[in-house]
Amino acid sequence: MSDPVLAPWLEAALDRGLVHRAHALLLHGPGPLGQFELAAALARAWLCENPHQGRSCGACAACHLFDQHSHPDFKLLLPEALREPLGWAAPADDEDEAEGGGSKSKAKPSREIRIDEVRAAIDWGQRTSARARAKVLVIHPAEAMNPSAANALLKTLEEPPGALRLLLTAHDPEALLPTVRSRCQRVAIGVPPRTEALDWLRAQGLAEPEVLWAAAGGLPQAALAWHQEGIDAAAWRRVPADVRRGAAKTLAAWPLPRVVDALQRLCHDLLAIAVGGEPRYFEASWLEPLRQPRAPAVDALVTLERELRVAARHDDHPWHAALRVEALLARMAALWHTARVVPAAASRALDTLPGR
Repeated sequence: MSDPVLAPWLEAALDRGLVHRAHALLLHGPGPLGQFELAAALARAWLCENPHQGRSCGACAACHLFDQHSHPDFKLLLPEALREPLGWAAPADDEDEAEGGGSKSKAKPSREIRIDEVRAAIDWGQRTSARARAKVLVIHPAEAMNPSAANALLKTLEEPPGALRLLLTAHDPEALLPTVRSRCQRVAIGVPPRTEALDWLRAQGLAEPEVLWAAAGGLPQAALAWHQEGIDAAAWRRVPADVRRGAAKTLAAWPLPRVVDALQRLCHDLLAIAVGGEPRYFEASWLEPLRQPRAPAVDALVTLERELRVAARHDDHPWHAALRVEALLARMAALWHTARVVPAAASRALDTLPGR
């Protein structure tokens, strides 16, 4: 298997990472820009037994083990909720624990990296390298460590045992503890130019990539993720009109977190226009019908934006998705005083968290 092909904007970041001799690197960029792919490429190169110009060869036993997710000198700390999307199954010992834990195996996947996981990784890092080259610990994303987990990592970040090297990823380094940031050398990933991003998205099979590129705020990895969820340019164009009519057909087919995200972006653009700015995620012409016969009041939009922020914090709860979308659209429709009567169940879904 050849060395994995990275997005163009990651190639330069990979070169910068490879020349670092620091034992801990923080890979960061303003949003999803391929931090995990870059971390995997660096780890593969460090573990490769026949590297070429610092990069992994893709042919040695170490590269094969890495590609099979079974290299004994590589450990990945991920929140449970990210394992399936990234294609990394839980380690065998974690699976055994879940199977023997009864109800634990049925629990909602965690979005956190917990202190017991960090401690287990530290213990693993203190063991001798199995293949006598290096040991690599990747923590993605580092923001997912709760404060106790982050504090437990500090001594290892400062003085890693033996040949251990650490790779942390982040969207916002400032969200990390200062004591974590100060112990890492940074490798920044820049947002690619529009032309480069659109060319890459076309190569990934996106038609009209400029629509989802703008919808994702200029982050091509995010646009690709939307495409993989079944969202296309035509569906994104329909969002403003569907919201104005309270029609749930388009949004009901999307994952609930994506629905909340889309409504937040629509609210942002309506607020931007209301104060004399330019929309960011939707074309202005698509938003014009939402301003007729009159535009929503700014104070109403501010209130809605605050409510959607709260909704986004709870979008992983086991809502009845159809009712949740209906409730959110009814709330949006109230901006134009055309809200239909909200079913009682939908109202409860909007206002009340499960179990409360």
